[in-house]
Amino acid sequence: MPPLSAVNVWVLLVAVVLVGAVLVSTVVLLVRDESPGDPSYALMAAAEVALLVQAAWGITALVRTDRDVSAVIFVGYLAAVVVALPLGAFWSLAERNRAGTAVLLVAAATVLALELRLDAIWDGAGA
Repeated sequence: MPPLSAVNVWVLLVAVVLVGAVLVSTVVLLVRDESPGDPSYALMAAAEVALLVQAAWGITALVRTDRDVSAVIFVGYLAAVVVALPLGAFWSLAERNRAGTAVLLVAAATVLALELRLDAIWDGAGA
């Protein structure tokens, strides 16, 4: 079987675009001083599905690769990417004010930063 790329370009693109949309919509909510509603959480759910697909793809690729990739670090980043957005969402549900919305902004920015690092780890830059 041909080797899989751990960070499938299409899955990565969909995940980054959806998380970027969460980031932008959260900035709009912060500027308007509004709490996230159902559309925000639906967008986060769609982003989370893409992140879960990416995690499954990444673990499968890690098992099948001959690359010198630190499995612990790689899987740790995959796990962090998967849990960051839901943790921010639950926190914002518990704190329905501007601070809760800001937590979503931090969670989305964290996911984007982790995505960049995940790609770098797979490519062998400082794993």
